Amino acid sequence: YSPNISLAFSSVAHITRDVQYGWLIRNMHANGASIFFMCIYLHIGRGLYYGSYLHKETWNTGIILLLTVMATAFMGYVLPWGQMSFWGATVITNLLSAIPYIGNTLVQWIWGGFSVDNATLTRFFTLHSLLPFAIVG
Repeated sequence: YSPNISLAFSSVAHITRDVQYGWLIRNMHANGASIFFMCIYLHIGRGLYYGSYLHKETWNTGIILLLTVMATAFMGYVLPWGQMSFWGATVITNLLSAIPYIGNTLVQWIWGGFSVDNATLTRFFTLHSLLPFAIVG
């Protein structure tokens, strides 16, 4: 995989088409992530049913983990860098500009400049690779 704005989509297509079982690895990664989220939502539902939200510290830790997992998934969604993922990265990260005082600065910091570009893709690739270890550990 190449976290470069010009090569990302082509490198994903190359992995899917030309690498032996690349299509299988990509599909297992995507479908495995979907199954993982289904398990998370079932776990949250079970916690709601049994009143686990009354244990504030444990519940808040779970919320932080959920938000971290969702951020990791979003960064992985952006990596193929097709038109929809490019648009998604721009729109969703730009929502942070609604935060008073620091919003615009925060968006520019995440993007690595004034627009979504190579710096953004490199950051998202790095975080998508490293955050699962932070979540587990």
